[in-house]
Amino acid sequence: MKGRFRVLAFMLAAALCWAGTPSHAAESNEALTRQLQEIFRTHPELVLDVLRNNSEAVLDIAQQGANVRRKSALERQWKQDATVEKEMKLENRPMRGPASAPVRIVAFSDFTCHFCQQAAATVEAILKEYGSNVSLVFKNLPLSEGIGVTAAQYFVALSMQDEDAAWSFYKELFQNRDKLVSEGDDYIKTVVDTLKIDKRRLEKDRRSKKVAEILKEDQEDAQKLGIDGTPCFVVNNLMVRGALPLDLFKYAVDTAKTMPLKK
Repeated sequence: MKGRFRVLAFMLAAALCWAGTPSHAAESNEALTRQLQEIFRTHPELVLDVLRNNSEAVLDIAQQGANVRRKSALERQWKQDATVEKEMKLENRPMRGPASAPVRIVAFSDFTCHFCQQAAATVEAILKEYGSNVSLVFKNLPLSEGIGVTAAQYFVALSMQDEDAAWSFYKELFQNRDKLVSEGDDYIKTVVDTLKIDKRRLEKDRRSKKVAEILKEDQEDAQKLGIDGTPCFVVNNLMVRGALPLDLFKYAVDTAKTMPLKK
């Protein structure tokens, strides 16, 4: 708001300066509007000066406007989402938060994805703020072969042995995505070495038919839901695509509360 006042003050000061006499300060709003229009028509460089001198304020205003438009679009989308039950395979997936939570967030994500890393931080803030009112289930959707698939295999295999270890692995990989991408298997092994788990069993499990089936189910669920990019979240029955800013993600959670989840 202060940024807006600074922009307005600059424009008014420019108008009064160009008007030439102090008496113009008492003119009506309509007259002042015409005066501003004439000034900026004949001196468009003033607009550029305003933008340069108040760039942060202008960007804030633009972002606010973009969020308002995006929120309206989400509201329209969610009205449609609420009419269709989202069916997914969630068995044998680790869950953070209570199963009885009124809002369940199901993440379709890729450990190597930069935007997924951003979204993971947002979800972490959501879990902290909403506490027992929100739960999280993670479904792997690596979009290409390579280290993303390997990371997904390890996460699922860890969850079969120790869910806490799986979530520790999840946090480490998202917090250090750059290392995962640059160091690959070596970084994964470094993280695994910090976990108190049976490493021999882990290596066997990650190559098992069971892990392959779970990862296949995640891919199939994504296809059924029309998910073709990461990150994507199913918040009860609402689809949240992309790395939404925290305020819009919170709005999704608050909206989902009004649409009870079928257990």
